[in-house]
Amino acid sequence: MIKYLSKAPKRALREKTCIVRVDLNIEDPSEENALRIQAVIPTIKLLLKLNAKIILISHRGRPKGKDTKLSLKPFAPILTKKLKRGIVFIPHFRFPQLKKEIETSSVKIFLLENLRFHKGEEKNDRAFAKNLAYLADVYINEAFAASHRKHASIAAITKYLPSYAGLRLEEETKQLHKAIHKYKKPLTIILGGAKIENKFEVVKYFKNKANYILLGGGVANTFLAEKGHPVGNSLVDRSVNMKPYLHMKQIICPRDWKTQKDEIMDIGKETAEAFVKIIKKSKTIIWGGPVGYIEKEKFAGGSKAIAYAIAKRKDKLLSIAGGGETTDFILKHNLLNRFDLVSTGGGAMLEYLSGKKLPGIEALKK
Repeated sequence: MIKYLSKAPKRALREKTCIVRVDLNIEDPSEENALRIQAVIPTIKLLLKLNAKIILISHRGRPKGKDTKLSLKPFAPILTKKLKRGIVFIPHFRFPQLKKEIETSSVKIFLLENLRFHKGEEKNDRAFAKNLAYLADVYINEAFAASHRKHASIAAITKYLPSYAGLRLEEETKQLHKAIHKYKKPLTIILGGAKIENKFEVVKYFKNKANYILLGGGVANTFLAEKGHPVGNSLVDRSVNMKPYLHMKQIICPRDWKTQKDEIMDIGKETAEAFVKIIKKSKTIIWGGPVGYIEKEKFAGGSKAIAYAIAKRKDKLLSIAGGGETTDFILKHNLLNRFDLVSTGGGAMLEYLSGKKLPGIEALKK
């Protein structure tokens, strides 16, 4: 069983120092309303009510050593504004000095520099994890989006501290568990976007469960190309073995599409209408990846039709969406509260939905 923060005895947290693994892997720090920032606020506020000290830790990007462009420093004023609390940013990993700074400070919240500036993070190095744990009394994972990584701040650290899943991580795992094990039919999977290979892992897992698997974007292009349809210069992943999927009747590809310079850029009107009809009769919907090039409004029509069709459902429906582009699109159209879950994770959500065990989740069961 996962140990949840919501079930933890207050005495285990009150006036303790808690190290909270969050996910600030956000390209543009000015996006202060990014879902990953919003997602961590409830857990932080809960700990503040218990007079705990909080050390926020995260990675950002894929730096090779220290890279000031990928520093977490810009997030300190953003979090200060959100929480209306002063935050101390700590730019180093000198742990004895760091521990003293935290213990003697009257400030309640600290933000540590990008974990990937230290070589031990991505190696899941136990020594680095032990040094992180040395700073605190309790560990809380509030980074679902990074929980598919076997890294020191996600997996190894749980060996050295009492560990819990944060409030948001609890919500994500429970809703995704429901989508896998307690879904109602008709079950519809909608897959699009550019990252193609891991999307077909979801198809593989749900092939005997889903009633409909609706494809768009690069996922649809790859399928169409394998079936011999001309796709021009459209995004296609030739490395994916499509043969196991070609016979699946529940896979529905676009009937028509919008093009630009010999590239498929969005599903067409006829396809959008067909997808909406399926959405209207579905009881469970999982959506990962836009079905068009949503960066341009004229190619966002298909994704918009899907988003609003799901959002307008007022009857019993379990609706889950995830992935960076999909999440941003839903936020842009103010539809966040119309979904049961908009996941903070892209790759993590897809791996979870593929039936894989995530290292960060498994570590919280020990």
